[in-house]
Amino acid sequence: MIDLQIIEELQIQFAQVPDAIVSLETIADCEGNLEDAAMALAIRVGQQPEIDNSEWLPGLAKKCRVAVCRSEFRNDMIDGNFLPLYQHFLQIKICPKLLILPVLLYAHEAGINRFCEPLDPV
Repeated sequence: MIDLQIIEELQIQFAQVPDAIVSLETIADCEGNLEDAAMALAIRVGQQPEIDNSEWLPGLAKKCRVAVCRSEFRNDMIDGNFLPLYQHFLQIKICPKLLILPVLLYAHEAGINRFCEPLDPV
């Protein structure tokens, strides 16, 4: 669960990024439940997740792990500065725009160092 205060802080950080704002509003509408929000956003971008909510987002995040765990972004992620990695995701087009923040928030909530542990050193 993502605290609504964190969502508000991210809305300021991403004020100029319309797709990120849509993602954050969806997370807020789901009362901070990342899994529910990710499913809603996935459906919105035309994906049809066929597995349980509790398994789908971790699976997507795992597919993005190499990008999330790049060493040049790790300290930013630990500090809650998602914008540099978000912009990197936009460039590499690893997942739909509306799903980038749910993936990054999932990794952050899991603990970025723990999330990236299987890939160390990156």
